Amino acid sequence: MNPRIKREELEHIILYKNASFADETKGRQIAEEKCELRTDFQRDRDRILHSKAFRRLKHKTQVFISPGKDHFRTRLTHTLEVSQIARTIARALELNEDLIEAMSLGHDLGHTPFGHSGEYILNKLNPKGFKHYEQSIRVVDFLSSRGDKVGLNLTYEVRDGILNHSGSNEASTLEGKILKYADRIAYINHDIDDATSAGIIREEDLPSDLVEILGDSHSKRINTMIRSLVNKSYHKDYIKMEPEIEKATLQLRKFMFENVYLNKVVKSENEKIEHLITTLFNYYKKDISRIPKENLKIYDKIEHTEEDIICDYIAGMTDIFAVKLYEDLFIPVGWSK
Repeated sequence: MNPRIKREELEHIILYKNASFADETKGRQIAEEKCELRTDFQRDRDRILHSKAFRRLKHKTQVFISPGKDHFRTRLTHTLEVSQIARTIARALELNEDLIEAMSLGHDLGHTPFGHSGEYILNKLNPKGFKHYEQSIRVVDFLSSRGDKVGLNLTYEVRDGILNHSGSNEASTLEGKILKYADRIAYINHDIDDATSAGIIREEDLPSDLVEILGDSHSKRINTMIRSLVNKSYHKDYIKMEPEIEKATLQLRKFMFENVYLNKVVKSENEKIEHLITTLFNYYKKDISRIPKENLKIYDKIEHTEEDIICDYIAGMTDIFAVKLYEDLFIPVGWSK
């Protein structure tokens, strides 16, 4: 028996009856021969992990733009923290850990440079709008490649989890529902950590009633939230926190929006970011052929507008690349022999 089949059979023994089983996947958009060593969900995880889009996350903003210290989160470290939290929950609930890992690693591949500020600007510039979770699907379906093959050709379940991890969307699998919680647990808690390191807030600024319920440290709060999910959702057909913990978590998230995410200091570079991204957008809008030819090859295979192409190109940039490109295009340099 090959390792994949052995793992698929083991899943039916150790996982909850309503888990997502790899041998029952709804499949890929293009049928492929099975791997002998890995399940389809393990294979998806590896495709995401080895993609260029995943590597670029290390130079994309989480909250703080180009921080001067090494320990602030980037979009990549956020993704890794989401993955670990999600895997812990999935294992405790006896759900498919391989599936949740693949979803988690891919959930933010479509994020723009400069975090949600970049997303907000592209949403204004593209008449069709721009949402990072929809862009993540474009990345895995069209903008990433495997050799000469367009797209990563992921399974339905992984794509569904990526697409529905944010906002009012709801994933069709229990693992996808975990991802939405894991993302929120990760960013609320690591953003508190970063905000205190940056001097934006102090630990004692956190509402005392929420601290009493959730915990007085980073690890205690994460543990409280995870345990609440597990206690409420074990062998159930839903993923929920206990009501008191859910309410406290949402109140802590509201505190973070009011005191960190919308803080004037945190948002102090927004006008510059909007100017940079808008200037780049208009530069390529004036002449779409200015975008490198290798980035234009796929568009004869998918429906698109010029704004889609430009958004794809800009959204794929890291903070560092976007700033350097702007300097190269619009900042004069001294002449020398």
